[in-house]
Amino acid sequence: MASIVNTYARAFAEVVLSKRLDEARILAETEQMAALVRENKQLREVWEAPSIPAPQKREVLDRIVARLGVSVPVRNFIAVLIDRRRTRFLEEIVAQFRNELNQRLGRAEAEITTARELAPQERRILEADLAQATGKQILARYTQDRNILGGVIARVGSTVYDGSIKTQLERMKAGTESP
Repeated sequence: MASIVNTYARAFAEVVLSKRLDEARILAETEQMAALVRENKQLREVWEAPSIPAPQKREVLDRIVARLGVSVPVRNFIAVLIDRRRTRFLEEIVAQFRNELNQRLGRAEAEITTARELAPQERRILEADLAQATGKQILARYTQDRNILGGVIARVGSTVYDGSIKTQLERMKAGTESP
């Protein structure tokens, strides 16, 4: 399954980038389609049913595309998945497509947790520091957790930068860091 997901995600990323399409729009539309399929059991059943011919499935797709205003490249991509009986992998393909675009464009997603809301200037500084540390443009998502007391926890890929006061206090308590 991983090779199927990677193959389609890489191929679609190549199309989007080589044709200089608006990658943010294409990504948003593919995520919208994946969410629609995830949330609509009947649609999933129709697109995954081997007894329903591909042209009928594409008719359903075309009605959805017209209603939502989805672009032709995304419509064609979903049609390929329908024709190849790969719609059951749509959500994973879209997630990998996002990763593929980020990697090729030198971007990294960061999940940043703080104890309080950061001012725009503080966010810019933090994102610049993370960009310098990773060598990538940072796409940040912020959440708040008062339990960390202060500081920041940033997860970029599999790397965690933990500068929270809570962790520093725990290290001091365990004797791993001098006061």
